[in-house]
Amino acid sequence: MRVNKIIYCAFFMVFLGLNGCKQKEETSKVETPIFDQTTNWALLNKADAVKNGNSYAWDVEFEHPVDYVVQVVFDALPINETIATVTINAQELGGKIQQNYTTYDHKIVSEFQKTIKISDITKKHVLTIETEANFNQIRIIPSYKNPIGSGVHHKEWLKMHTSPEKQAALKWFKQAKFGMFIHWGLYSEIGGVWKGTKINNSPFPGPKVAEWLMHAFQISRAEYAALAETFNPDKSFAKNIAKLAKDAGMKYVVITSKHHDGFALFDSKCSEYDMVDATPYKADIVKELYEACLEEGLDFGVYYSHGNDWMDGTDGNYANVKKVNDSLGIYTHSSGKNRWDPSPNTHVSYIKKKAMPQVEELIQLLPKLKLIWFDGEGFVTEEQSFDFYKKVYELNPNILVNRRVGWNFGDYEDAGDNKIPSADDVIEKYWETCGTTNNSWGYKSYDYDWKTTKETLYYIIDIASKGGNYLLNIGPDGKGNVPLESQNILREVGQWMHTNGEAIYGTTRWKTANEGQKETLLNGTGHRAEKSFQKEFTPNDFWFTTKENNIYAISLVKPRETTIIHAFNKNNVAIKNVSVLGYKKPISWTQTEKGLEVDTSGITTDENGFVVVINLTN
Repeated sequence: MRVNKIIYCAFFMVFLGLNGCKQKEETSKVETPIFDQTTNWALLNKADAVKNGNSYAWDVEFEHPVDYVVQVVFDALPINETIATVTINAQELGGKIQQNYTTYDHKIVSEFQKTIKISDITKKHVLTIETEANFNQIRIIPSYKNPIGSGVHHKEWLKMHTSPEKQAALKWFKQAKFGMFIHWGLYSEIGGVWKGTKINNSPFPGPKVAEWLMHAFQISRAEYAALAETFNPDKSFAKNIAKLAKDAGMKYVVITSKHHDGFALFDSKCSEYDMVDATPYKADIVKELYEACLEEGLDFGVYYSHGNDWMDGTDGNYANVKKVNDSLGIYTHSSGKNRWDPSPNTHVSYIKKKAMPQVEELIQLLPKLKLIWFDGEGFVTEEQSFDFYKKVYELNPNILVNRRVGWNFGDYEDAGDNKIPSADDVIEKYWETCGTTNNSWGYKSYDYDWKTTKETLYYIIDIASKGGNYLLNIGPDGKGNVPLESQNILREVGQWMHTNGEAIYGTTRWKTANEGQKETLLNGTGHRAEKSFQKEFTPNDFWFTTKENNIYAISLVKPRETTIIHAFNKNNVAIKNVSVLGYKKPISWTQTEKGLEVDTSGITTDENGFVVVINLTN
């Protein structure tokens, strides 16, 4: 970020490593200097502002299109209560001046709660603050949710990312469109209830989804590890899951090979905290599921939590990161780290002796692995994130790596947990949304708020119309059984996909995503749980995808006698033929200035709608 002739003398940040595997305790700490994030800050000195009464303005240029935090810096807080208002690009922040942080040089920092979003980095922006307070400086800092790297490894990463192998893998991914996510582990035995208390009523802050059980109740490592002694799923788990994914019309399966609790579902040589060594099952269930999926013609990926490991990952480097951030006067999110019973090793040793070796083991164990879904990046350094990406590429360049490997080194983006972007959002890479069938990822025994078949189809269709993939999660119980409600929904989705999948698989977004009522956006797992889903679909609502010379108009209701699609008026597209998926007879149609009028009087479908195929002349 550049600001009129302002050069910030960067405060050099040094992180001390922490973390490790089931190994000997290391007493020496390794100091690892990392990229100084303050070089991406904008510092606006009061003396450089254009002043008009109590209003101060600066021209600002941004180099990164992300969310930013705005702070006001003082030598001393105003004696009387003072309000400040900041405006930039029609975005307004307001609030009382208060002390949120202090810096290493004893400056007082007041921070606005809301962030500002910068999308256009090609132009100058004008930031204005109106306040009676006697401040020194305005600081504009990238939000902790989107750290910006140094760019040191960008060229090397880009060479790997654009290699023929990676591009072929991305081509497969774009064709697949629809996959199964599986959150399953020791927490599945408990079903979201610990010693009679539901996880939603746990006394500690943090996510209340079932796989976060250990974090939600701050269970000690020893007590949680004891769950492995009774974790003994049914031997039919792998085949049952693969068959369900096939029935649902899914093309790939991704399972939590190791979630944040640190327990591995595969046979790990660097740790005995795994399915083979610690449970009565005594077999590698990841390998079993991999083989079952290949038999069903499904591709396979693994989730791996490299950043969070509550068993062997100490405090995830939290204390050292916070120490540096506190000195700079910026926020440190706990990022789900184990701060109640951290393991007595270092973060560097955890990465070196558990996380990286286990990723290598998975790649060697599964030669046809399609993707690794990293998670919990939190305080993994830029260098470490790049090392993970590079290691995967060196061992198998055909494997895709998701965004959460960290520091923008992924091959594709994810919109977020149960988040669907707007059709107007600009996303630089190909993307995927992961979602749940109820409101938890792992098995939660008392969560009966199942998404209906039509709601699930809406998410699949909406995401496809915007050019993304949908990774839909199931949470089997401790025996490996998928709740019947979830099974029924997936099989009904599969019936729709069997008839209409041509409009999803291998498609891209058309110039118009949809017509009819406004889009309904998902904004996170908690958002869906709180707001539920109340969207009513009408015969005027259509979503569009395209492939080759075809455009697909997708409806989620039964057809009327005449279907009118306004996007295909004769001034917009030249149509060669019109058909309906699953209907073999010729269709009568007329193209007018109003739109495409299709005779759908003889077509019968179930309540989940139909797809009109518009074949273009060119």
